[in-house]
Amino acid sequence: MSVEVIQKLHALGQSLWYDNIQRRLLENGELARMIDEGIIRGVTSNPTIFHQAIANSNDYDTAIQTMAWAGWSARQIYDQLTVEDIQKAADLFLALYEASQGEDGYVSLEVAPTLAYDTEGTVAEAKRLWNLVSRPNLMIKIPATLPGLPAIRRAIFEGINVNVTLIFSLERYAQVIEAYLSGLEDRLAAGLPIDRIASVASFFVSRVDTKVDKRLEEILRREGPEAEQARTLMGTAAIANARLAYAQFLEAFGSERFKALARHGAKVQRPLWASTSTKNPAYRDVLYVEELIGPQTVNTVPPQTLAAFADHGEVRLTLSAEVSAEKKIIAALEQLRISMAQVTQELEEEGVKAFASAFEALLQTIEERRAVAVAELGPFATLLAAQIGRAAHERYIQRLFEADASLWTDDPNGQAEVRQRLGWLIAPQKSRTLLASLSALANQLVAEGYREAVLLGMGGSSLAPEVFALTFGVGQIGRQPGLNITVLDTTDPEQIAAVAQRLKWGETLFIVSSKSGTTVEVHALMEYFWAWAKSHGDETPGRHFIAVTDPETPLAKLAQERAFREIFYGDPLVGGRYSALTAFGLVPAALLGMNVAQLLNRAETMMEQCLPTQPAGRNPGLVLGILLGLATTHGRDKLTFVADPELIPLGAWLEQLIAESSGKDGRGIIPVDQEPKVSVDTYGQDRLFVYFCLDGVQQARAQTLLAAGHPVLTFRFRDMYDLGAEMYRWEVAVAMACAYLRVNAFDQPDVEDSKSRTRTLLASYRSQGVLFTESPQWTDEGVSAFTSQQVEGDVSSLTDILKSFVGMAVPGDYIAINAYLPRNEQTIEILQALRKRLLQTTGCATTLGFGPRFLHSTGQLHKGGPNRGLFLQITREPKVDLEIPGQGIRFDTLERAQALGDFEALKARGRRVLYLHFESASLDGLLDF
Repeated sequence: MSVEVIQKLHALGQSLWYDNIQRRLLENGELARMIDEGIIRGVTSNPTIFHQAIANSNDYDTAIQTMAWAGWSARQIYDQLTVEDIQKAADLFLALYEASQGEDGYVSLEVAPTLAYDTEGTVAEAKRLWNLVSRPNLMIKIPATLPGLPAIRRAIFEGINVNVTLIFSLERYAQVIEAYLSGLEDRLAAGLPIDRIASVASFFVSRVDTKVDKRLEEILRREGPEAEQARTLMGTAAIANARLAYAQFLEAFGSERFKALARHGAKVQRPLWASTSTKNPAYRDVLYVEELIGPQTVNTVPPQTLAAFADHGEVRLTLSAEVSAEKKIIAALEQLRISMAQVTQELEEEGVKAFASAFEALLQTIEERRAVAVAELGPFATLLAAQIGRAAHERYIQRLFEADASLWTDDPNGQAEVRQRLGWLIAPQKSRTLLASLSALANQLVAEGYREAVLLGMGGSSLAPEVFALTFGVGQIGRQPGLNITVLDTTDPEQIAAVAQRLKWGETLFIVSSKSGTTVEVHALMEYFWAWAKSHGDETPGRHFIAVTDPETPLAKLAQERAFREIFYGDPLVGGRYSALTAFGLVPAALLGMNVAQLLNRAETMMEQCLPTQPAGRNPGLVLGILLGLATTHGRDKLTFVADPELIPLGAWLEQLIAESSGKDGRGIIPVDQEPKVSVDTYGQDRLFVYFCLDGVQQARAQTLLAAGHPVLTFRFRDMYDLGAEMYRWEVAVAMACAYLRVNAFDQPDVEDSKSRTRTLLASYRSQGVLFTESPQWTDEGVSAFTSQQVEGDVSSLTDILKSFVGMAVPGDYIAINAYLPRNEQTIEILQALRKRLLQTTGCATTLGFGPRFLHSTGQLHKGGPNRGLFLQITREPKVDLEIPGQGIRFDTLERAQALGDFEALKARGRRVLYLHFESASLDGLLDF
């Protein structure tokens, strides 16, 4: 696009405004770029533009869905959507508005076209929209119908900037000027200032040619004596009509009447050339721009006309007070019995009708999407709105952003914890300080030949990086190449050995990630790979390591002592499970080659929608959170994820966020991730389904579930960068759900118990060389079974004990498989088959966690949440084992101690637990029940 051509146009006194607005332009920075480069100096909108923007994109789906869930009508949703777009655009133009002293930088919003013949309704609507948008550079569009004229005058008197629209005739234009001047005079007579009031008169152009040319063509078809004259008049009426209007403008605003107003600061009402796209392909595509260039005018152009003019437009003055030729054109048309009065009256009526039809079509489109969203709620469609109203009355969102800890707990210690854990609320903005250093590191590593990174982490330090690694892949999305990242969050020696065996020295970076800097598993992994690095004879192994941790942690100190390549510090005011949009998630994202700025842009857009300034029913985080809490209290506490293939990894991150935040005090939401597909009639009435949709692969599945009576919430992704938005939305939602359930979303009181028991077991092992455990209740064929309560009936085989355990399940329970095994394709396949068998046998929801990874994810829920879980723990003798340098134990010993510590912690809380230990690597018999 040639900015020079447009700058020449502006230099001649004409401003280009953009006849287009859509949310994507506002969110992706495109509109801001056009403003910064001086391409456009204002924006106009109308119902047709909004209809195209909403109907032809998914940009508004999140907003429509949220408001529909909250019980808003289609008209309320329309108001909110348009006001948001207009406000955002006006804010982008504000600097230009101020720099031009109110000449440019305006954004126009039209009153409902259904009010075109209603003076009082138009005035009331103009006032309402003016106050609703509340921006000084807003213009309210009022149609120039006869009933619209007094509304224009009164709006000017009220101090409202007015864009008078749908002007076609010179007579009506004179009346519009009169209404503007009279409104200023009324205001001045009342002692009110007039220096900051602006108005434009939108004179429509190309539509005149369309209608006049059609009549000329009828004359041409008759081939009479008038045909030649008709041929010469083709495509001349619109420009002649507009040039005559410009002469009218010069006369009116050069009059003594206006000069008197100008002495009080009054601005001219500039002519604005509207409808300037060329409808007839036989005419030059920039005809209605090139032929209407003059001082103190505006041309509002749609996207295709703007692009064409910037590409090949010619800039010269084509407007003046001399209009004798234009008068002859109009006279010639009259001689051919083509009445301009009739033409323009028809155009006005058709224009009002067309805008009204577009408005009705727009409302219908919103209504259709609203109805789809409401249907997703199932039995909660009639309950949710009242609960959102209660949350609004109790100021949930305001209290969240005010760090009012009483929203979650009355306990003073718990409240102190809450106040130290809310930094994530501004992470999308605050984390931008990392962008430059992250980009520099990624470029440097690739240039030095690094190809692989292994992230050593647990819980919040590993789950968001794993989502990014699995969804984005290796440098396929970002502008630059990236590293292949493997997340290692285990103490299983087989899994660790498998990773170590494929690494190449000199091409591998290790990311040691721990908020506290004391995570046992992370420290063990770091020491193992530090020794691995030193084994290659490198005298400076620290250059192959970076650390991500909070300031002043033991890991930070150790990283400094060992001369790690880089140390990135997290925000100590952000807890681990809320840290995805801080250094813990963004450092790995940058090394993958992701566009981290774009990820944060999406997150910040969602953040803006979740602020306390938004109405409660418009807040995506609040509405979702109240829905999750409501569903849980009504027995649908098994939040089950369905996802298109690319989005499946998101479930593991959500699992931790939801389980660890909500699972305490005997309450909680039970996340169910990657559950095998079964017939829909298998599911009980305790399910709330969530569908993450990218390309619709699972759409049919979602519809089947919905048809079966289950609520199915659908979240649509435009692309993978919407992960940033959804991560922020769900963080807010989970915090709000926990407030609804009255549990502290930011502590994990039951996690320490299993850790303490593990430490005791390891201390015993170090002193006596054995892990002390109670005797198994059953053992045979290389399998030992430990249970938390007496097994009912005669037990003589693994099948018997499994049947006895499964028989404890009742409707509303869930069965958690907690496997301290290598997390690989073979093991996952076996355990997923076990999940399916359990689900089909009992109808109960099933979960699968690999230890000790799940201890940092669902472990809190298992111990502190509702006592509806049956826990099947599985360990086995490893094929290989590895020494943990400097700790006097091996990885298998650590993993077994963690499993036993978890078993004892669950047992102490009266949970139903079956612990199976396989003496061999085979898991034969697990499915034989």
